[in-house]
Amino acid sequence: MASDSTFDVVSKVDSQEVANAMNQAQKEIAQRYDFKGIGAELDFSGEKILMKANSEERVNAVLDVFQSKLVKRGISLKSLDAGEPFASGKEYRIEASIKEGIAQDVAKKINKLIRDEAPKGIKSTIQGDELRVSSKSRDDLQATMALLRDFEEADLQFVNFR
Repeated sequence: MASDSTFDVVSKVDSQEVANAMNQAQKEIAQRYDFKGIGAELDFSGEKILMKANSEERVNAVLDVFQSKLVKRGISLKSLDAGEPFASGKEYRIEASIKEGIAQDVAKKINKLIRDEAPKGIKSTIQGDELRVSSKSRDDLQATMALLRDFEEADLQFVNFR
């Protein structure tokens, strides 16, 4: 078993980059003319990101500004879990969160994808919120990485390639 090559599949987000994107979005919302006088805000409290405005269109525009800042900072939008706009008193709100780690159901889908479509001899095991993929052939592992890059449900990174 010591001769096997391995890599880990993880889903991590740089929290400092998220904070930078949020600060940039807050500055843009404060300065833009179309956001003046409509109560547009972007707040971060603990784990939730809260966007507020006086209409559904404006709160969607706040979300759009935040998403554009995330993309410019190199953060995949697959990591942003934004809900639908809902009315709260006289304003509309959107609650969002940043997804870290691979959820159990997504890990099972990745495992099934590796079993069905990866080269023979690839083994994958779920370890908490990440997956360990191993094989005797490094070329097979690289083919598996190429297969997983197209996975739609989560932003995946590959670490500890040995």
